[in-house]
Amino acid sequence: MPKIDQFESIFRAASKEAFEPAAVKFERVMVVTDLDEGASQPFSDEVKMFLGEFTDQIAPTWKLIDGKQFSSVPQLLEQINDFRPDLICTYRNLHIPANEHPYSLGVYVDVLTQATSTPILLMPRMELQTEFESAELARTGAAKVMAITDHLAGDHHLVNMAASLVRPDGKLFLTHVEDQVIFERFLNVIDKIAEIDSETARDAIVNRLLAEPRDYIESCRLVLEEQAQIKVEAIVTCGHLLKDHQKLIEEHEIDLLVLHTKDDDQAAMHGLAYPLAVEMRKRPMLLI
Repeated sequence: MPKIDQFESIFRAASKEAFEPAAVKFERVMVVTDLDEGASQPFSDEVKMFLGEFTDQIAPTWKLIDGKQFSSVPQLLEQINDFRPDLICTYRNLHIPANEHPYSLGVYVDVLTQATSTPILLMPRMELQTEFESAELARTGAAKVMAITDHLAGDHHLVNMAASLVRPDGKLFLTHVEDQVIFERFLNVIDKIAEIDSETARDAIVNRLLAEPRDYIESCRLVLEEQAQIKVEAIVTCGHLLKDHQKLIEEHEIDLLVLHTKDDDQAAMHGLAYPLAVEMRKRPMLLI
């Protein structure tokens, strides 16, 4: 390799993305249900208890939209445009019997994730929870929050959003799972190129792929543990995107997932977010 290329590679390897903290404020919060006004209040109370001290500190303006106030997506969007919330709190399958479409988000949530820029706190449907699960959800709140994306390094918005919701003395899990299937596919191609040492390439590539998110998470940890007084745990590995994330979520008993849902290249929900959203039906998640 020419020396100029070596110097350029060393320079680029030394360049690291540093975390940029930013305050997150939900000053206007909308709660949306498909129930009547009286039955909607317990869900609104559960949301307030789950968010706990985060909303206590900000003292946001709350607005409850019950099922009688909308019967179509345009009607709900009109309510949202009028109130202009910083956060929408709801659940899956609005105006649809939950047992008829268990592995679905429903048209309302699907549209909200794409047609608005407002973060959506997706809570479990109350009728699908036991009394114990509902009480634990409110009591624990977001003590353990996990931020998930397919490219963590440099995603300040995701990290700031997730960190803002961690309860005092809680823990933020910053997770990066490199897709093993794609990785092996490229290595298989490299194996067929005689000029490249396959074993050296394998070690060098995987080390570089995992070094970037590790370095970025460390920069997050240094800032957040000092400024926000929350613990940060790094999970950086290669594996199966959906299965490994599900395993990590269960192992660490995560209270809240924070996921991207916007995709610049398509109208559908972003990458990993949709399968996790439909599979983890009893796990609160923030869709941003």
